[in-house]
Amino acid sequence: MRDLILRIDAATPPGRDRAADALRALAILGVVLGHWLVTALVVDSGTVRVASPLRGMPHLAPVSWLLQTLAVFFLVGGYVGAKSLAAARARGVTYGRWLATRMSRLFRPVAAVLVVWTVAAGAMLAFGTDLGTVRALVKIVLSPLWFLLVFAALTAATPTAARLHPVVPLAVVALVDLVRYGLGGPAWAGWVNLAAGWLVPYCLGTAWARGDLRDRGTGWALLAGGGAATAGLVLLAGYPADMVGVPGAAISNLDPPTLAAVTFGLAQCGAALLLLGPLRRALRRPAAWAVVALVNLAAMTVFLWHQTAMMVVAAIGLLWGGPLPGLHTVPDGSGWVLARLAWLPAFAVAMSVCWAAFRPYERGTARTRDGAGEERRAPALGWMSPVKESKAVDGAWGES
Repeated sequence: MRDLILRIDAATPPGRDRAADALRALAILGVVLGHWLVTALVVDSGTVRVASPLRGMPHLAPVSWLLQTLAVFFLVGGYVGAKSLAAARARGVTYGRWLATRMSRLFRPVAAVLVVWTVAAGAMLAFGTDLGTVRALVKIVLSPLWFLLVFAALTAATPTAARLHPVVPLAVVALVDLVRYGLGGPAWAGWVNLAAGWLVPYCLGTAWARGDLRDRGTGWALLAGGGAATAGLVLLAGYPADMVGVPGAAISNLDPPTLAAVTFGLAQCGAALLLLGPLRRALRRPAAWAVVALVNLAAMTVFLWHQTAMMVVAAIGLLWGGPLPGLHTVPDGSGWVLARLAWLPAFAVAMSVCWAAFRPYERGTARTRDGAGEERRAPALGWMSPVKESKAVDGAWGES
């Protein structure tokens, strides 16, 4: 273990901002824990349906404030995308080649998910599983993929985003919500916010890459301003307090993003900027950095398979004679919450099995040159490798 820690530390480029990777790791863990805590698979008359504890227990809304970390994803994505594109241009790499490499690294692991679940869905239907159950399970797996599509679109738009002030897409989000909720406009207009809403933190990330953001000054301004705006929108304008989607709710802050979700994201970005200094100091220790690095090396695998891990545990529980509390029961009280917390280690074990099985699809390969200058194929570890990779190749999550 000590040798691995030292190898990771030695392989890290000296100028890499380790705090950005730590923010990404925290965002990943937030997404995983959030889904594991607010997604309930309820067995009802032989059919599995999806429920949320936030619907029956609205006082748990603060949990969504901690675990809905998408704005941090896009903040770091904008930072990494802008830095990576600037470095590629400095090396003479064309925009097309830069984008193709990043898209390949981003979507290669998705193919494995789609193949496995196509086969699984077909097998379940062939063995007589209720169509509603299959539809609910497949939806849980595929629903997070919207994030990758938006992330890919914003990555492609990095040259434009790097020149765009975050206030511009923020104004678009406000206008769209005014049309939808204030003027009775069509609901479909809200889908404009799917791009505009997440473009706000992405543009903040490109500004961070340019050095236009001050960690503490900008951080406090975003945290205070975004927090106050969100509180006002929830308390005075009727926006939901939950920052995640709740099945059956009249309004969702995420589907598509509302102005409240975007201002909440600004507050999150402010908190992230305030954490940069402490994180940089903590990550000077090789052991702490190794943990962050390993989480990032498995980022796509964890993101794509954590819902499957939860469903595997639920299926095994049914074979043991379920329904079991906190796993297949209606989320209607504190007893369910405590039971669900007790299931988290089992979800983590199942996730480790998925990681071992599907991590190779994330690794890929990269071209390197050995000491004699001969080109050879070497395993690539996403955004960082113990071997010196070709400077033309960046990971899907990017090199900072």
